[in-house]
Amino acid sequence: MFVLDKQGTPLQPCTPARARRLLKSGRAAVARHTPFVIRLKDRTAADSQVDGVELGVDPGSRHTGIAVFTAVAGERRGRFALQLDHRGAQIRKKLQQRADYRRRRRSANLRYRAPRFLNRARPSGWLAPSLRHRVGTMVSWADRLARWAPVRVVHVERVAFDTHAISTGRPLEGAEYQHGTLYGYEVREYLLAKFSRACVYCGTTGVPLNIDHVHPRSRGGSDRVSNLVLACIWCNQAKSNRPVEEFVTNHRVLARILAQAKAPLWDAAAVQSVRWALWRALDQRLPTHSASGGRTKWNRTRCGLPKSHTLDALAVGKLDTITETVSRVLIAGCASRGSHTRTRTDKYGFPRLRLPRRKQFYGFATGDLVRAVVLTGKKAGTHTGRVAVRATGSFNIATTHGTVQGIHHRHVRLLQRADGYAYIITKEKEVCELRA
Repeated sequence: MFVLDKQGTPLQPCTPARARRLLKSGRAAVARHTPFVIRLKDRTAADSQVDGVELGVDPGSRHTGIAVFTAVAGERRGRFALQLDHRGAQIRKKLQQRADYRRRRRSANLRYRAPRFLNRARPSGWLAPSLRHRVGTMVSWADRLARWAPVRVVHVERVAFDTHAISTGRPLEGAEYQHGTLYGYEVREYLLAKFSRACVYCGTTGVPLNIDHVHPRSRGGSDRVSNLVLACIWCNQAKSNRPVEEFVTNHRVLARILAQAKAPLWDAAAVQSVRWALWRALDQRLPTHSASGGRTKWNRTRCGLPKSHTLDALAVGKLDTITETVSRVLIAGCASRGSHTRTRTDKYGFPRLRLPRRKQFYGFATGDLVRAVVLTGKKAGTHTGRVAVRATGSFNIATTHGTVQGIHHRHVRLLQRADGYAYIITKEKEVCELRA
């Protein structure tokens, strides 16, 4: 749990049990509901011992893992885990939809006019809105955590080849100089993500997978990533050095394998595009160290941890061992803060209805975190989640178990104002099962 002193300065995080004792004794008050932050009433940072914490970031295209941990002599202990769900795909879809609307309106109803895109220049370092969103949300959460915890250093994973990171203990010659202990981890991670950790020939999952050449090397095949697929041990041995056209007799399966092998990995391209922008933005705020994805996997594997974004964030950078992990993960889904437009369009892009100018009704706005206690009726119970307000005073509340409709505003109590995110707390084990 995050702890602030009576002046709002971050102190060393504490355990949930100690936070409950401080709240019960009256020495602390709740400063924020999610993530949970308490504020002490009788202590300042000058009277406390603050050792500081470190931040680990495992950036991804759809999900980003963030871990807060303490590090003493190479030993890391997890204190907080966050999975940030991006909405870059939704942003790209909305922008493309808006462009289609405009293009259709201009071509169908307006006379021809000269194109304007030739006069538009992009500044140096420009990123597309969907990519800029990823950088902005990760930097925003780094700033937030720095306000709630004494963050000293940030470790961020950057997809780069870790040259000679760990010596092999013997002289290296030729291409071996670039291999080192981490050689092969980057390509394997790429293929595991590309083929969803399954054999491309039989679809088997949960078994050891080998890297197979679609066009065998003995027949002139190359080591390019577009010529590599994942295969289980049985399929790899059965295929041997035969071309894939001879091994796979089903034409539909053959077409799928060849198309999937040549298809680009869009998520990897998105992460690759923002890695330097993210590092620069974080380094302007806090001392930032970067490490490759191969080192992250190597650290996680030798510590015996399963695959997840939050555990990868805990294993980023240089470390000796990880002795403690967090059992519960906070999932923050980017849900936006609402729309500026006050209309809705039809399928042709023309307005079909108008929304009210007001966004607050009875003191609540859509997206607020609320708790409704209903004593009687069909909806009796306690409902906690994000609220969708209506002018009639009958609200909808989106909980972890589904949406409860028709809750009167007199039953609703505000927990936290909308901050653009939807929160879910789950177990780390469940996150690992989804990644598997």
